[in-house]
Amino acid sequence: MAISGFSGGSAKSPSYEEVSNGSTGHAESVEVIYDPSKVTYEQLLEVFFTVAHDPTELNRQGPDVGPQYRSAIFYRNDQEKQAAQAFVADLTQKKMYPKPIVTSVEAFKGFYAAEEYHQNYMDKHPNSAYIVYNDAPKLEHLKQQFPALYKKN
Repeated sequence: MAISGFSGGSAKSPSYEEVSNGSTGHAESVEVIYDPSKVTYEQLLEVFFTVAHDPTELNRQGPDVGPQYRSAIFYRNDQEKQAAQAFVADLTQKKMYPKPIVTSVEAFKGFYAAEEYHQNYMDKHPNSAYIVYNDAPKLEHLKQQFPALYKKN
């Protein structure tokens, strides 16, 4: 399960409007709740780095710009921290991207779910220009590159 929201900042229970102005320190993020017997943390990292976004863009993703769009992994324990750092180091060593990876690996401080209208946004607005040009291609890439991990709602 994935929940849209915000993490990594100082504001308690921030709203989308507060986060989107870039002043709360939060990043737009997704809380992923998963069964480790079905998908590993490393598989989630692989999807994150190869499908979900561009880890070389500093404070932006596609058309969205600002620190609230930074590439970040929020770890909950030392095992997740070490796995994320090792994954980034391996991608860097293999020169998987033409530019340096700027993804930060940050301690989890809390997660705040976004307002209901942001949840399952792609399902609710499949024809919006943002979805068509930014997110739908990522979903197709996921289906092609990780068919065993893709599950239709």
